[in-house]
Amino acid sequence: MLRLASVGSGSKGNATLIASSTTTLLVDCGFTVKELIARLEKLAVAVDQIDAILVTHEHGDHIAGIAAASRAARAPVFATHGTLQSGRLESSFSVTEITSDSVFEIGDIEINAITVPHDAREPVQFRFQSDSCSIGVLTDLGSITPHVSRGFSDCELLLLEFNHDLNQLRQGPYPASLKRRVAGDYGHLNNQQAMTLLEQLSERPPKVVVAGHISEQNNSLEQVATLLEGWAEPLGSQIVYASQTDGFDWLAP
Repeated sequence: MLRLASVGSGSKGNATLIASSTTTLLVDCGFTVKELIARLEKLAVAVDQIDAILVTHEHGDHIAGIAAASRAARAPVFATHGTLQSGRLESSFSVTEITSDSVFEIGDIEINAITVPHDAREPVQFRFQSDSCSIGVLTDLGSITPHVSRGFSDCELLLLEFNHDLNQLRQGPYPASLKRRVAGDYGHLNNQQAMTLLEQLSERPPKVVVAGHISEQNNSLEQVATLLEGWAEPLGSQIVYASQTDGFDWLAP
């Protein structure tokens, strides 16, 4: 059985754990090693238990701590060619290049690296499978393409970006250029876009939906909860909210 925990989720740093009974994976790390170790302790995980680190893209809130974390864990880093070209992973313990939309295995976990629309060199998000259990991690994308919708269908647990409320972003403090970037097709999902994906998945909805990457300036937990809980109640799905400061504890579908 797969399970998932968040070390932290938001624009100040992201890291997510995926684990089976024999394999532990870290997806991204935007924290210092000191901060990562402290947060892992709360989840009863030692840094040397991490078997591999997967990188979605090269933005600082996802990649800043990866090289140091890989050395501390003595764990290989897996990233696309475009992400490797950023030069931010060169001091990692070891690096393995992966191909976008490829399927590969680490331990007993099958991983699908799914291409997403985001303003990075070669961004991917990941779907994990072990035995009959499937978990999706889907943040940092600006639009829901048919490819994304197909790639994350039938997940039993889905960590999904609810980055911003579009009206709140428009009225907020960001400069106009940043507002355009965040709201664009290669930026971040707004609440309604995330709900559109869930509606597309409603025939076989996830048992658990985790709302992640919620902007502290351009969104509110209350707005996200109003949308999600109204969707989840008739379907019987569980809703969890990932925070920047605490992430969330281990979940299994």
